[in-house]
Amino acid sequence: MHTLNRRTFLKGTAAATVTARGYSQVAGAGERLRIGVIGCGGMGTAHMRALLKMRDTDNVDVLAVCDVYEKRLRRAVELTGAKPHKDYRRLLDDPNIDYVVIATPEHWHYQMAMDAAEAGKHIYLEKPMTQTVEQARKLVARVEKTGVKLQVGVQGMSDDSYETAQKYVKAGVLGDVVIAQIDYSRNYRNDFWTGAPDPDVRPGENLDWKAWLGPAPKRPFDPDRFLHWRRYWDYSSGIASDLFIHRVTRIIKALDLKFPERGVACGGKWHFRQSPAEVPDTFNIMLDYPGGPTVLLISSLANDTPVDHVLRGHKATLHFTRTGFVIRPQSLYAKETKEIVHQKTGGEDITLHHRNLIRAIRLGEALKCDCRLGYYAVVACAMGVESFRRQKYVRWDARRERIVPA
Repeated sequence: MHTLNRRTFLKGTAAATVTARGYSQVAGAGERLRIGVIGCGGMGTAHMRALLKMRDTDNVDVLAVCDVYEKRLRRAVELTGAKPHKDYRRLLDDPNIDYVVIATPEHWHYQMAMDAAEAGKHIYLEKPMTQTVEQARKLVARVEKTGVKLQVGVQGMSDDSYETAQKYVKAGVLGDVVIAQIDYSRNYRNDFWTGAPDPDVRPGENLDWKAWLGPAPKRPFDPDRFLHWRRYWDYSSGIASDLFIHRVTRIIKALDLKFPERGVACGGKWHFRQSPAEVPDTFNIMLDYPGGPTVLLISSLANDTPVDHVLRGHKATLHFTRTGFVIRPQSLYAKETKEIVHQKTGGEDITLHHRNLIRAIRLGEALKCDCRLGYYAVVACAMGVESFRRQKYVRWDARRERIVPA
């Protein structure tokens, strides 16, 4: 019979906090951290705006910016006053840069992060950490070898709900967790993942298209590929790498999972059938982890009705909510387990996620989404993509750390 309640559970598990006074007294904590931003589009701009607001409170500064599209680069300089670069390698050469934000399309994440780590720069790397499993494995090795801090941009991990849920799971409050389910859905009217056209783009004049393609297959300039790259396999896995990566990282953290044992995916362009997009508008993944549970990832970009985010255990069910989570006992165990409500701290916030990285650099604080967690999430999503594209069940080869046909 469980006598564990929220008060006794949380006693002794809360992380030690550092007061503003103590923070300033840590060796090196008072030194200004100087940041370079690589990729100055939508997410890059969001990062720059957040960091500018943190300039005085967190003693940071945006010292350099980089983009291959001159219009975005110019706007970034106007916003930050930072030194402009068209080649990210020149930014990494600057000894004054302490850490970099990589907010480029996904196909550039791996090489830029590898180069940044080799240059000794700490890294805030937008999700997904890498495009492929092999890239993730190699990046983890380099980060651990160089000792730099790498924060993966799954900002939801700065919500304490998932690490707190893990403690209840490990304490046995839910019993054996058999199913975890989570979704991320949207609804678009005319076509999915499109935005306003940009008539100012002139490849060869103000856009270095060859540099933008980088490690991706060489193709003639296509404004849809440039502006709406999430729709094409060369640069993204669509729902899997842009949306599911946010959700499965939460589940992995809450259940302390690592690599799936096997997986399968299904979906298609069930509404936007005439779209030039290559990725599906509706996509679902099922993953079996060793000994359980099964993890269900659900999404459509043609219907945004939400699905409950739950961990289903034999003794109790944990429901994630906007304010934290609620644990409700199964009827068989209603007399043994009381309802538990967790009010979250933190949230899905760029500022909090950067602040965690800053404190990791200065104080050694544990990262909310480090490269190992990033690796596990890349594998989960890649397993679904491999299954979908091969139209086969796939499994994880633990010895070689790769996805293979089942």
